[in-house]
Amino acid sequence: MANILYESSNHVAYLTIQSPPANALSTGLIESLAENLDKAEQDAGVKAIVIKGDGKFFSAGADIKEFTSLENAADYQSLSENGQKLFDRIEHYPIPVIAAIHGAALGGGLELAMSCHMRIAAEETKLGLPELTLGIIPGFAGTQRLPRYVGSAKAYEMILTGQPITAEEAKASGLVNRVVRTEDLIEETTRLAENIAAKSRGSINAIMKLLPYSYTDQFSTGVKAEAESFAEVFGSADAKEGVQAFLEKREPDFQDK
Repeated sequence: MANILYESSNHVAYLTIQSPPANALSTGLIESLAENLDKAEQDAGVKAIVIKGDGKFFSAGADIKEFTSLENAADYQSLSENGQKLFDRIEHYPIPVIAAIHGAALGGGLELAMSCHMRIAAEETKLGLPELTLGIIPGFAGTQRLPRYVGSAKAYEMILTGQPITAEEAKASGLVNRVVRTEDLIEETTRLAENIAAKSRGSINAIMKLLPYSYTDQFSTGVKAEAESFAEVFGSADAKEGVQAFLEKREPDFQDK
C-alpha cells in the first residue's frame, strides 16, 4: 500500500513510513496507515505493532504543501478531524503500538508518536510541535496529548515557542519511555515488542481496554475544540503568510491578522 511498508515477524507487525524526504503525513499516508492498521488487526498472529520511519526521520510533520490546496474552513476542519480520528483509533487500538522514533518527530509526526502507547527515541532525535512558527496550531490532538505527558507548563513552552526538545529532555519529561543509541533503535524496539507479544492475547487485550479509562472525559471535548480552532486559525492571513514563508524558506512576516 502506498507510503507504508507492512512486515511481520514473531507476532510483531512493523509499519514503516516511506514518504521521502521527510515522511510528511499527507492525506494519502494517513489513509494508508489506517488501511495497514486494518491489516494488522485482522491478522490473528499479531500481538504488538511497531511504527517507524524510513530514511532520515520518523516524521518531520504534516504535508505543508498539501495545506496550500485547502480553500475554506470546512477543508481545514476536515483535515484536522481526519488526523484526530486516526490517532484516536491508535490510542484505543486493541493491540499495543510502539513508536520507534529517530531523526525528528515534529508537528503531525509527534502527534502520531504521542497517539502510540509507547515511544522509544534514538539519542539524536528532536521532538516538538512547531506549528506556531507557521502561524497555525497543532491540529491532530497535539494540544490535548502533549500536556498529558509533559505537564501543562512544559506543553505551553513547547507549543508557544515552537522549539523542539532533545530525546533526553523528552525522556525526563515523560514524553518517551527510553532513549537508545541510533544504531540500537530497531533492535531495542523489537526486543520490547517481542517481550509484549510473548504474553497471552487475552491479558494483552484486557490491559488495552482498561488503561484508557484513566483518561478524562475532557479529552474528547478538547480535541473537538482543537479542530474548530485549527480551522479558524488556518483561515487567517497570518497562517497563509506562515505556510508560504515555510515553503519559500524565509522568516514569516506576521501581521497579527
